[in-house]
Amino acid sequence: MDVALDGIGKGYGGTTVLDGVSVALRGGRVHGLVGENGAGKSTLARVLCGAVRADAGRVLVDGEPVALRSPRDALRHGIALVTQEGAIVPGLSVADNVLLGTRGALRARSADRDRVAALAARAGFALDPSARAGDLPLVHRQQVEILRALARGARLIALDEPTALLPAPAARRLLRLARDLAERDGLAVVLISHRLEEVLDACDTVTVLRDGRHVATAPAADLTPRDLLRAMVGRPVDVLYPEVGPVPDDAPVVLSVRGLARGRAVRGVGLDVRAGEIVGLAGLVGSGRTETLRLIFGADRRDAGEVTIAGRRVAGRSPSRAMALGAGLVPESRAEQGLVLVRSAAENLALASLAERRRLGFVRRRAERSAVTGTADALGVGGVGRPAWTLSGGNQQRTVFGRWLIHSPRLLLVDEPTRGVDVAAKAHVHRLIAGLAARGVAVLMASSEVEEVLGLAHRVLVLRDGRVAGEFPRGASAEDVLTTAGLR
Repeated sequence: MDVALDGIGKGYGGTTVLDGVSVALRGGRVHGLVGENGAGKSTLARVLCGAVRADAGRVLVDGEPVALRSPRDALRHGIALVTQEGAIVPGLSVADNVLLGTRGALRARSADRDRVAALAARAGFALDPSARAGDLPLVHRQQVEILRALARGARLIALDEPTALLPAPAARRLLRLARDLAERDGLAVVLISHRLEEVLDACDTVTVLRDGRHVATAPAADLTPRDLLRAMVGRPVDVLYPEVGPVPDDAPVVLSVRGLARGRAVRGVGLDVRAGEIVGLAGLVGSGRTETLRLIFGADRRDAGEVTIAGRRVAGRSPSRAMALGAGLVPESRAEQGLVLVRSAAENLALASLAERRRLGFVRRRAERSAVTGTADALGVGGVGRPAWTLSGGNQQRTVFGRWLIHSPRLLLVDEPTRGVDVAAKAHVHRLIAGLAARGVAVLMASSEVEEVLGLAHRVLVLRDGRVAGEFPRGASAEDVLTTAGLR
């Protein structure tokens, strides 16, 4: 199947997001789509898959114009989108989610489960069709979405940041699947990613967007990462990690954790973070990185252990105590856990510090506007009056960071700080974290990108099976870290 996007235009509240974009997508080929956050990649994918209606232009399937007023319309024409955040029904099984909308019965029968098991085996996914989807990690939820698209007979699948959360081996397997879907099954595959090397390795053709406009389309074999960067940003980009100053010998311990435990996910974790120090948490998917941060913040209840912030004990029954002591959490999934998507960016920025501007039960709106506007300007968050779901991934992530900057934290817990953001936005987030440490904020940062924690943190703790398996200094060998994490 061949699909053409012809002169697509889209705007929100006077802001142009897409300006006359035209792209041709061919069956049997993998087409990369790259650009900075805010370039219009995800909006274009949503237009293609019926989730957003274009203001101008048309979509053609095999040369015929089609009306894509909803995702259901797109599916009827064989087009499906797999988003970076996932869209599952948590209370249903894997099989129910995969087959949702394809049959009359809601609950999967034995034959349905066998069908899903066969689909999963063909794709190389180790998924139990009977497992509750809400209990799966984000990586496996994404696999459920891919299987759903295949079960519905999709002939074009758009993958939005599919490898953002995956360690290198799992990312390579998923990219191999994308190639197999194109070469073996004849599907058209659209790959949206900020990892330029994987785009060039996996794709036949690459299209670059900048500021909502089509900049270039060329064979991947003719391009280098430097070519893509130049086309994406139109200016030099500093891709090096920022310098972080040494931690003073007399810097006080801000965060102290002893014997932290919850089930089999976290088993006796202990660590300290001092004022002005960045401590990285590395480890493979399932190592306990995210669970450790959530337990420290009180988002999940711990089975055992003690957490103190600035010498004061955190009970761990809710985040309110940690927040009162000056802690903030930038979660792994900004859409599911970090933002109220239907509210404006300004409202999301103000959430963590409402109590500071409340008087006699009422929020002082003038003080709130002042705080929000100043922080948004400092972070470069555009469109603060727009619903958060319309913002680019980079602006969404900066909004979550900005919420805690207004709160003036003494401790910031950060999970996947640059997940799904482009090179320029990633450099901005890195400078932001380094700047917080320079002001004396203690930072505990978890990331699936080993190079990120080694390039930014003063120290790196490696988690394996819920335990601290090793500690490394900044700039240590990535191979040593991965070996300690259990990757052979």
